Amino acid sequence: MPRILTHSFEDFLRLVQSFHGAVAPGVVVGGFMVDLAMSRIPEGTLFEAISETASCLPDAIQLLTRCTVGNNRLKVINLGRFALSLYDKYEGKGVRVFLDVPKLEAWPEIKAWLLKLKQKSEQDEAAITSEIERAGHSICSLQPVQIHAQYLGKRNRGPITICKLCHEPYPARDGAICLACRGEAPYIGSGQSDAYCNKQRCLHYQIEPLA
Repeated sequence: MPRILTHSFEDFLRLVQSFHGAVAPGVVVGGFMVDLAMSRIPEGTLFEAISETASCLPDAIQLLTRCTVGNNRLKVINLGRFALSLYDKYEGKGVRVFLDVPKLEAWPEIKAWLLKLKQKSEQDEAAITSEIERAGHSICSLQPVQIHAQYLGKRNRGPITICKLCHEPYPARDGAICLACRGEAPYIGSGQSDAYCNKQRCLHYQIEPLA
């Protein structure tokens, strides 16, 4: 039976169920991807991670490493590709792991899942999971990478100030008022429309309204 780092395959499935809410194929195959990447990271390296998709793969990284969204050691750069990189936090030297499509020919259920050749309602998750268990690392490929300097080292948010409108703290670098009060909040509050409020706020503070 294959292992994913220190976990048996069955133990890892239980972790996935508990953390992700379902035994999603993306998290399961992501476990093998993380395992393969970790095997190429020198022991003792303080490393960070990049996921090129926001779906499933970040959870595999967070389950198996100390890189999380919350501690800012996991960055999700949504390029729409099912791939991850682990790299030295300060030097940027690392490895990228991706699912190699030509290697999926022997694994039709994984291929249909990855390329969305079947509707989700038509997919057999048990069959996909079984194929992932048997395929293991064999469907992945590796490439060395050098991460751009802008993603390396400690990132500081800079000075914090209090928004004049909502009276909540926010990074001063964002401008005269916080981004939410400039109209970028992901919700609609009570009262006048966001568009109207954004315009009036920007007129009051003499700043350019956001589109």
